[in-house]
Amino acid sequence: MKETQQNPAHTHADTDNADTNTHSHTHSHTQTKAVVNRLSRAIGHLEAVKKMVENGQDCSEVLIQLAAVRAALTNTGKIILKDHLDHCIVDAVTENDPEALEKFKKALEQFIK
Repeated sequence: MKETQQNPAHTHADTDNADTNTHSHTHSHTQTKAVVNRLSRAIGHLEAVKKMVENGQDCSEVLIQLAAVRAALTNTGKIILKDHLDHCIVDAVTENDPEALEKFKKALEQFIK
């Protein structure tokens, strides 16, 4: 089941210089529900890892579970990335919105670090 949200113009806060920018391309997100579900599972998994640490469980097991949480977050980011490319960036290119493309480049650089 796909969920679509559209917001014709919305605001982004630029964390580098605290400016707020508004642009007019449409942001269409078809994977919102899937992303929220994955994030909820990752949060639950991380809470379980926290309890493992609090209970003094084996460090090797904690590291393995942390790796699983990290992989879950990375895979969730990939879904967001694909959805953003398929919809938001296509719209930004169509509407000649270089600001959106520049912001995407910065976000991608942070994501792949």
